[in-house]
Amino acid sequence: MNKTKIDWADMSWNPVTGCRHGCAYCYASRTAHRFDARLEDRAPRADGLHVLDTKIKATPYPFGFAPTMHRYRLNQPERIAEPQTVFVCSMADLFGRWVPDDWIEQVFDACCRSPRHTYLFLTKNPQRYCDLASTGKLPTEPNFWYGTTITGPDMPFFFWDKANTFVSVEPLLEPFNTEATGGENPFERVGWVIIGAMTGPGSRKQQPKREWVEAIVKKAREAGAAVFMKDSLKPIWGDDILREHPPGMIGGDNSG
Repeated sequence: MNKTKIDWADMSWNPVTGCRHGCAYCYASRTAHRFDARLEDRAPRADGLHVLDTKIKATPYPFGFAPTMHRYRLNQPERIAEPQTVFVCSMADLFGRWVPDDWIEQVFDACCRSPRHTYLFLTKNPQRYCDLASTGKLPTEPNFWYGTTITGPDMPFFFWDKANTFVSVEPLLEPFNTEATGGENPFERVGWVIIGAMTGPGSRKQQPKREWVEAIVKKAREAGAAVFMKDSLKPIWGDDILREHPPGMIGGDNSG
């Protein structure tokens, strides 16, 4: 586990790394390939996945961005005594279609062994949450928060009255229509809305308009959801960005 520059969490923890979504704007892929030990062809499973019981060399990503379970990292939350807000698998999509249930269950078990922390999960495949919930494999602990990444208003996201859920609108690539008729407020069933602009290569031409951000804030306010703006929105919103956390979240500052 490491202190993170991700501004809505205290620490990041990556017992699983790698992803197959192939998003053009993915910062995690760029980071992983910088530290790639180029061992992708070393004894992968038939499904192309890797499992490590011990660390290889001095690199956190020996197989680049190929999906990898780092079992030796599963006990890391137990070593941190002070309660933290932990972004789980910032360098992966733990709920990607290619990830075995067993990997997910091992991560959940590790979280449950250290209940003092708040765990934030995030995916672009919210159907996996539904599948796990339907089979009784999605924990409903109050310190677990299940998030969905979306980039526009028509993308599906996960909500469930038995668990804490949130939405990360990042990067914001499309306008949100606040005056749409006949539909419910998209944020009524989540407790937190994170908003961020695209960063990295090509981002200059993909910046959201202020009115897009205002539309999301308006809907979140109507729904009673906390709003957290990432630093990437400062050029659009100004320095007085909103930095709210849901009530009761460890490390949360609920002031706006």
